[in-house]
Amino acid sequence: MSTPLQIGPHTVRPPVVLAPMAGITNAPFRTLCREFSGGKGLFVSEMITTRALVERNEKTMQLIHFDASERPRSIQLYGVDPATVGKAVRMIAEEDLADHIDLNFGCPVPKVTRKGGGSALPYKRHLLRAILREAVSGAGDLPVTMKMRKGIDDDHITFLDAGRIAVEEGVTAIALHGRTAAQHYGGTADWDAIARLKEHVPEIPVLGNGDIWSAEDALRMVRETGCDGVVVGRGCLGRPWLFSDLVAAFEGRTEDIARPALREVADVMVRHAALLGEWIGDESKGVVDFRKHVAWYLKGFAVGSEMRKRLAITSSLEELRSGLDELDLDQPWPAGADGPRGRTSGNNRVVLPDGWLKDPYDCAGVGEDAELDTSGG
Repeated sequence: MSTPLQIGPHTVRPPVVLAPMAGITNAPFRTLCREFSGGKGLFVSEMITTRALVERNEKTMQLIHFDASERPRSIQLYGVDPATVGKAVRMIAEEDLADHIDLNFGCPVPKVTRKGGGSALPYKRHLLRAILREAVSGAGDLPVTMKMRKGIDDDHITFLDAGRIAVEEGVTAIALHGRTAAQHYGGTADWDAIARLKEHVPEIPVLGNGDIWSAEDALRMVRETGCDGVVVGRGCLGRPWLFSDLVAAFEGRTEDIARPALREVADVMVRHAALLGEWIGDESKGVVDFRKHVAWYLKGFAVGSEMRKRLAITSSLEELRSGLDELDLDQPWPAGADGPRGRTSGNNRVVLPDGWLKDPYDCAGVGEDAELDTSGG
């Protein structure tokens, strides 16, 4: 049996967390993952921007809707202005919108880093400290955690400094993705960095993230790095049952690995699309939103390119179901479906605000104007 993870008052057993992913980890996908895990683990919302939350943007207010069965409710916030982050956190605490707040300092996409946010932000040590201080003080009894990367690039590594600042400011736990912003999702995650962070901040739990494609990967990460838990992102794309594998592995049932035949996969696909339709309030829009998941679910199965294209442009549940029914649904789980999935490309250029790297402490010019006004990444 694994040691449970303590996030403030919340015991997470086994110590498995669904990573926030823009456009993916909405309430329907969290529901699927949680069902497969038997309700065990922690499932975090997609990225919510603090400005949009404070302004009660309609899309953002929908994104923070949690299913009645979701406990604890975890929101990930993105912000670059300490005052705005503080307002958002106080709003969550005062209006009982969530039970746990995670702060995003890991996103590498240009529209985020060019504002000085996401994985660019920890380089500015004073700004990071100011944001964490506002968040922790505004959160009251709610635990505040953070997710970050190693740094901007190999010449601007920040994770050890950021970890120490987090401890000093009362952050409850840290998740580290073992890549720099410059790597995006390319190359191999540096698990040694996770081990170094754990040694550097023994006071609080450290979670590892990066290249967990199977339950065995998760166990190996804990074994090799000493981290207190794992954060799983791209590995569960089109494979929400990975959470049943993870629970089984951490509970010592390593033989209980899900190998669904295509028939079972097809049933999950239709349920996922249906849940999206219910959540959006429109079946057709739900199926259209589901299209991005089709290739992930079908990875490795013998499905012709024409049928793949057809399934990726469906706009009703009936159309999706009838297309799937034309496949050879007795196909067993394919060996090629277990490896990496989702984005794997590297990107060596990190888009930053002018002069960002000149001084790791000065944060003049960062304020409300740098906040993004829409959520979901």
